[in-house]
Amino acid sequence: MRTTELTDGAIAGAVGSTALNVVTYLDMVVRARPASSTPDDAAGRLAGAAHVSLGPGPKATNRRSGLGALLGYATGIGVGVGFALLARGRRWPLATAGGLLGAGAMTMTDGSLTALRVTNPRTWSRSDWISDIVPHLVYGLAAAATWNRLRPPAGRR
Repeated sequence: MRTTELTDGAIAGAVGSTALNVVTYLDMVVRARPASSTPDDAAGRLAGAAHVSLGPGPKATNRRSGLGALLGYATGIGVGVGFALLARGRRWPLATAGGLLGAGAMTMTDGSLTALRVTNPRTWSRSDWISDIVPHLVYGLAAAATWNRLRPPAGRR
């Protein structure tokens, strides 16, 4: 495995994370819904588990907000790097790679949020599931398209 491939996986994951955020913010605009508190809650739970103080009142709130967003990017980039390890430098069909990357990001995100007891997917409504699946699918397709674009054509390897 070359370092370039891991870097390309990280880039693909970052592009996917950006696409996921754009779709999420568009959903907030269209449906006039508030931002989710789950990233902030997860950051607070992780800080508590690590016995790290985030400071008093508003400072802690602001730090949880920033950490929650950073955790999202770390997850997205990590999934991209994981895909690079699996792909071994090869291009994949967009639908296959997009589905795998989207499912991987959703599993990592929802799995960690469930383990931290921030949420329980068994209680989610149909609308909740759609609000979770669509951005993760967009993540997967954007990350897969980026990965494939960064890969040299088969004849040039």
